[in-house]
Amino acid sequence: MHRWCLLAVVCSGVLVAIARPGQAVGGSHKMEVVKQWNLLNFNFPWDYPAASKEFYNPENVVATGLEVGYDRIFIATPRLFSGVPATVSSIPRGTNGDSPVLQAYPDWTHHRAATKEYNCSDIGLVSVYRLRIDSCNRLWALDAGVSRSLEDFEVTCPPKILVYDLHTDQVVRRIDFPPEVVRRESLYTNLIVDETTSRPENNCDDVFVYITDTVAPGIVVYDSGKDLTWRVSHPAMYPDPDFAESSILEHRFTLMDGIVGLAFDMEAGIVYFQPLATDRIFSVTTAALRAGPLPFGKDLPVKLVGRKSSQGIGLGASPRGGTIFYAPLSETAVASWNPRTNEHQILAQDQEKIQFAADLRTPDRDGTALYVLTSKFHRFFLKNLDANEFNTRILRIDGVAIPSGQLATQSHLRPTVPYDTLHGNAYYHPSVVLPVPYKPLGPVLPPTATTSNPLSVFNTQNMPFGHGLFTKQSTFGHSTILQQGKPSQPFFALNNGEKSFPPSLGSRPQYGASGSPIFVPKLNQNFNDLNLLRYRKSVPVNQTALH
Repeated sequence: MHRWCLLAVVCSGVLVAIARPGQAVGGSHKMEVVKQWNLLNFNFPWDYPAASKEFYNPENVVATGLEVGYDRIFIATPRLFSGVPATVSSIPRGTNGDSPVLQAYPDWTHHRAATKEYNCSDIGLVSVYRLRIDSCNRLWALDAGVSRSLEDFEVTCPPKILVYDLHTDQVVRRIDFPPEVVRRESLYTNLIVDETTSRPENNCDDVFVYITDTVAPGIVVYDSGKDLTWRVSHPAMYPDPDFAESSILEHRFTLMDGIVGLAFDMEAGIVYFQPLATDRIFSVTTAALRAGPLPFGKDLPVKLVGRKSSQGIGLGASPRGGTIFYAPLSETAVASWNPRTNEHQILAQDQEKIQFAADLRTPDRDGTALYVLTSKFHRFFLKNLDANEFNTRILRIDGVAIPSGQLATQSHLRPTVPYDTLHGNAYYHPSVVLPVPYKPLGPVLPPTATTSNPLSVFNTQNMPFGHGLFTKQSTFGHSTILQQGKPSQPFFALNNGEKSFPPSLGSRPQYGASGSPIFVPKLNQNFNDLNLLRYRKSVPVNQTALH
C-alpha cells in the first residue's frame, strides 16, 4: 500500500506540491473521528426478519448522506443493493464509543419498503441518498423511489420529498414530482434548500430546492412557495467516459455517474456541481436556475470553475466567505479552495480514514466545523469488503467554515402542523406554539483569518497538463497551476475570468487523470463529439465509423 508525501518545488514563481510514495500527510487542520463502524446495525423491532439476508445484509448497507442536527446526526443509507432495512436513521450526538446502533427515523413504519409491504401513497421512504435541515429545524428527505439501483434498478415509486419537523418527528409536507420532470431512468440523489429569499413568517415554505438527477443528468428546481417544478440540463452534468474508472489506493472501479455533488454559495447565489465521472467542478447561478424552463435553443449558463487531480463525489461550501470543500478520491484527502481569494489548502489527508468521501456538510448548528462522511463505497461495490476494518466514518474538521449567522436571528423555530392533519393543498399554515425543546445556537465568531499559499498538490509525474488537487482553468483543456499570492484587485469577484462552458474553440487533452492516453480516442478529429461535451445536430450515417 502506497503512502504519500508532499514535495514542494518552486519553479518560475509557481509553488507545486507533488505526491510521492513514502510518508503520510495529515493536512493543515486537526481531524477528529466522531463515529465509526465496521458494519451498520439497526434497532430492529422484534418482528423484523433480520436473520434473512434478503431483508438485512450488513455488507450491502452503504452510507451516502449525512446531516447534523441540534441533538442528533442523521444518516442516509439508500437501497443500492438488497438487504437495506432502513434508508434514514439517526444517532444521538452525545453518545460515546464506536459502532452505535442506528435508530430508524422517525420509526419503522416509514421503512416498510424494506419488507416489500409498501404502497406508494403511504407516508414512508424507499431510498434516500441525501438529507438537509433548514433553518426552521425541519429535515428534508429526498426519496429517489428506486430500489437496488446498482443491481436491477427497480423503480418502486415515483420520487418525492418528505419534510419532517424535528421537534415532533412528524411529516409536515410531502412533495410529489410531476411526471414531466421525471425520466424513466431518473435517480434523484442530492438537494440544496435555498432560503436566501425566504421570509420568516412563511416557516421555510417559500424556499427553492435544487435537486440532482444523476442517471438522467439534470437539475430539477422546485419553487415551494408556488408549488411549481421544472427541469434544466446541460452537457456538463453528464459523465465523462475518460474518467469512468476511479482508483482508491490499490482498488479500481468503473461507475459512470452524472451530476451528484452539490454545494451552495448563498452569498454569491452560485450553485457548484460535479458529476462523479469527471475531474472538473462547474457552477451555475441561482438566478439562472430560478428563471424557469429554458426556451428552445437557449443553453443554461454553466461555467467551468476548475479541475481536480481525480474524481470526487462529496462537495461542500462555507455558509459565508465563498470557500469550496472537495475530496478527490485517489488522493484520500479533503481540501478547500476559495475562488475569491485564490487560497488553497489541504485540510486533511489520511489513506485509511478518508476513503470515498460521500458527503461534506458545514452545518450552522456546529459553528465553524466541516463534517465528512466516508464509506469505502468502492469496497462495497467491488464486493471485497473487510468486515474487521472500520468501513464507515463520520469525521469532523473544525475552524474551516464561517457560519451564516441565520440561526441567531431566527425566531420562528417551533413545531409545525403534522402532514396528516392537512387536507388538499393546504401546505401553508401558521405554526403551532408549543414548547421548543431545542434552541438555536448563539452567534459564532468566524475563525481567525489565516493566509496560505495556494498550492497545486498531489501532482504526479508524466502528467503534461499540470494536474493538481485543484487547478484554475485558463483555457479549455489546458490547466495552469494556481498562482502564488492573492489577486491584486481588491474587488475580485467569484467566477471572475472564468470561461463560459463549453467554449467554442480548443480541444481536450489526449490524456486522462493518470497521464495515460484516453481510452476512447477520437475517430474523426473534425467531429465535435462527446469529448467536447457538445453534440452535432445531425451526423451522416457511419461518418465516425472505422472503414
